[in-house]
Amino acid sequence: MLVLHNIHQKKKLKSSIFEKNERRITLSFYKYFNVHNPNQLRNTVYEKFFQLNIFGRIYIAYEGINAQINILKKKLYLLKNTLYKINHSLKNVHLNYALNQKTSFWMLKVKVRKKIVADGLPNTFIYNNNTGTYLEIHDVNRMLKQSNTIFVDMRNDYEYLVGRFKHAIHIPGSTFRAQLQIIVNFLKQYQNKHIVMYCTGGIRCEKAAAWLKYHHFKYVYQIRGGILNYVNESRKNNFLIQFHGKNFVFDDRMTEKISEHILSKCKNCNDYCDTYLNCQKHTCHRLFIQCRICQIKYNGYCSKFCKSHSINQLK
Repeated sequence: MLVLHNIHQKKKLKSSIFEKNERRITLSFYKYFNVHNPNQLRNTVYEKFFQLNIFGRIYIAYEGINAQINILKKKLYLLKNTLYKINHSLKNVHLNYALNQKTSFWMLKVKVRKKIVADGLPNTFIYNNNTGTYLEIHDVNRMLKQSNTIFVDMRNDYEYLVGRFKHAIHIPGSTFRAQLQIIVNFLKQYQNKHIVMYCTGGIRCEKAAAWLKYHHFKYVYQIRGGILNYVNESRKNNFLIQFHGKNFVFDDRMTEKISEHILSKCKNCNDYCDTYLNCQKHTCHRLFIQCRICQIKYNGYCSKFCKSHSINQLK
């Protein structure tokens, strides 16, 4: 009988992947659709993905599925057919390929949640696919030049910090839930403009755009497939890429480089830098930006306090 959860330690799985040295592809996908039995779908997804030797993080809820995975390149052709077998609503689901194809996940996690993206929206709001108008890459670059258009970044503060479209407006907040609490009032002054929303892969913009339209914003657009699709399609078609800096990702890679622009600064010395670390002090584990010189100086800790406190504990 197949065990429907991981039974191995992450370190062991990670070393095993490097030992095999097999080419793996990182990608993501999401789909909003009615899931009648999330637990049953969760078990089916785990079983099918386990058989394909897929690693990643998948969330399932009554409202749909949200997945970030990596798969052996030689088995990639099986994925779409497998998704269709799992649920017919996943037929032809859009796959967003990572910009940086370094190995990203080491184990398979499939979890049932209340929402595939925590939004904090009231129960009176019913998401009915009334989203913004989708934009392709040529539309994006054209609208970037228009004075009656604003670009709105729907990612968290720390994502926006290291990469963004030039002149994009950021909705403040360290979580998507916090952003949705203020977005309507924050954008009210732009209600008569064309509002282009973007995020990493598009999933947050689906909800944010629908929430704006629920509040009678008329001219709402979203970049199809988010930053990932925009950059991939621009590279494929030799289009000028207007996104500057790095794209933040929620796995071991942390960021994907898109351009040479460095938009953020080191937390310690304030020199331009866009390298994210987690503080080595286990009770801190703060996400922060630190340059190479300060990484050596602070030994990977976020501050003198964390460094000295950790050293004292080792004595």
